[in-house]
Amino acid sequence: MNTAKKRAEKLRELLARYDYEYYVLDAPSVPDAEYDRLFRELQELEQADPSLAVAGSPTQRVGGAVSGAFATVRHAVPMLSLNNAFDDDEVLAFDRRVRERLAEEGLPDAKLRYSAELKYDGVAVSLRYENGLLAQAATRGDGAAGEDITANIRTVRAIPLRLLGAAPPALEVRGEVLMYRRDFERLNERQRSAGDREFVNPRNAAAGSLRQLDPAVTASRPLRFFAYGVGEASGVDLPDAHSALLDWLARAGLPVGAERTVADGPQGLLAFYRRMQSLRPTLAYDIDGVVYKVDRRDWHDAIGFVARAPRFALAHKFPAEEALTELLDIEVQVGRTGKLTPVARLRPVFVGGVTVTNATLHNEDEIARKDLLIGDTVVVRRAGDVIPEVVRALPEHRGEPPRRRAFTMPRACPVCGSAVAREEGEADWRCVGGLYCAAQRKQALLHFAQRRAMDIEGLGEKLVDQLVDGGLVRTPADLYRLDVATLAGLERMGEKSAANLVAAIDASRRADFARFLFALGIRHVGEEVARVLAQRYRDPDALMHEDWSALAEAKAAVQKDNARRRARGEPLEPVPLEGIGPEIVASLQRFFAEPHNREVIAALRAAGIEFARESQRVGDALAGRTFVVTGTLPKMSREQAHELIRRHGGTVASSVSRKTDFVVAGEAAGSKLERARELGVTVIDEDALLKMTAG
Repeated sequence: MNTAKKRAEKLRELLARYDYEYYVLDAPSVPDAEYDRLFRELQELEQADPSLAVAGSPTQRVGGAVSGAFATVRHAVPMLSLNNAFDDDEVLAFDRRVRERLAEEGLPDAKLRYSAELKYDGVAVSLRYENGLLAQAATRGDGAAGEDITANIRTVRAIPLRLLGAAPPALEVRGEVLMYRRDFERLNERQRSAGDREFVNPRNAAAGSLRQLDPAVTASRPLRFFAYGVGEASGVDLPDAHSALLDWLARAGLPVGAERTVADGPQGLLAFYRRMQSLRPTLAYDIDGVVYKVDRRDWHDAIGFVARAPRFALAHKFPAEEALTELLDIEVQVGRTGKLTPVARLRPVFVGGVTVTNATLHNEDEIARKDLLIGDTVVVRRAGDVIPEVVRALPEHRGEPPRRRAFTMPRACPVCGSAVAREEGEADWRCVGGLYCAAQRKQALLHFAQRRAMDIEGLGEKLVDQLVDGGLVRTPADLYRLDVATLAGLERMGEKSAANLVAAIDASRRADFARFLFALGIRHVGEEVARVLAQRYRDPDALMHEDWSALAEAKAAVQKDNARRRARGEPLEPVPLEGIGPEIVASLQRFFAEPHNREVIAALRAAGIEFARESQRVGDALAGRTFVVTGTLPKMSREQAHELIRRHGGTVASSVSRKTDFVVAGEAAGSKLERARELGVTVIDEDALLKMTAG
């Protein structure tokens, strides 16, 4: 696994967690600025190597998961996010790209104009009007589907229940729900008077208000709304220009921001940006930047889209807010995946609208790079999130001699005492006691039980919370000691559900060794790596006792011999553990060397787990060919199709690229099918795949 691929996996893991915290929990743990930095780094990696742009990447989608508290609404037109700019050069580059796209389409860029408006710091929603009446409202959710908040939106007085002078059969209005600063302050005064928890900022107050199960609570909150565009529109002739569309929406009775303009080029956009930046403190509501859009709406499709954002629009964000305070101490937290994160304990300081006492320091290298000593005066930046970042220290405040002390990362996990390790090229230290560590316990159990691992149906997140919090389960081996009586006594667990779960746990005792390896949660060992390992090793003991140095020498010898064979046109010899690089080997060594992990594996074996073998390769009909499966196949599940391809020597990929030989498309095939057609990749159906393997 090369460095870029490893870094992309790391970034996807981080961004997925931050998305969940931000969109689902409304409790972000990192600043916007840090999220944007990581997102841009992942974008750059995927642009440099398109094979890294896997389907599950945050760049391939928008936003976070849909909450289970409300019904799900599918957006007729996806609610896309915008790409971000942070300096003048990026705005100039945006303008250049737009003009290049117009030239490619034969459109006159001399007529190019931009609409510029505010980027509100609120909650994106879609309002669906049918025949002029408000029929449905939804949050953005993951961009394709959101939460049905119709009952709550109807209580927002700024949103008309009936459009003025317009009654199209269908019109989706896109906009932002927010709260004015003065209304936010009054709301918090009421919260304090009632002895209730105060809200941290207007955005979180607006988000929390929209997600109330009781619309009466939403009605009591002073919410506002600004429209900024449309989604689906039928039976109505909308203006060709975006600026004129905003005027049309205003005439239809929808609130539209007054601070907007039309500019002929990038200098006009930058002038608007600077004017809005100077006006920002005087506005009644929070904004975190401005938005530029090509004004001619009929040019938008020609300019096109990337996976998660339109090419014809750009968000130009303001710099984050900063303040000075004292770094009182640095503590280490262990995350659910074993990552050790140093956290700054700060003297309380008011910045960005909230009082801040904690900030993430990310990793040991960041602390060294910023030259942070405990006791320093530091610059703290807050960019719209609850937890800010420490930007830098002010060494000139240290005095002579400096009464400060350096931070040292612990060499044992502060939670479980297991060893900690830092891979070459990695910034983070991690606890390697994944099966044992209390900080990783819930994550380890959920991963162990998932369908593609041990497939323990019924062991979900809420039940794992009860089992761990109640002290019933400490490691995956404890699952095999659970009985019906114990489970039936848990909340929302009847005797039938308990019996079904015990049966599912029992059935998992005989597992494919590849699934078992994947279930252990070893860093860098995904399903494909687990399959490769399972083809060579019969059980964990064989892995524990492998002479990895000797294996590396044997592998290098075969690769060297194959280079000569290739030059002579001779058949190549199979390479031991093809695709397993030194990073994976080092991770395996660390995992199996940790006594806590070995103890848990021994307990699992004692619980009666036996290893079966996955179906072996039966032929070479698909050898040397790469397949992508998309959509719903009529006879096989996607996993079954993957297995069929592998058994006949083929390779399965998750994304379509120029290296893809075939795309197997079923019903409701989406973007992968479109990508295949763009690249000229051969598209086949299930029957064709079966014919290819029949012989």
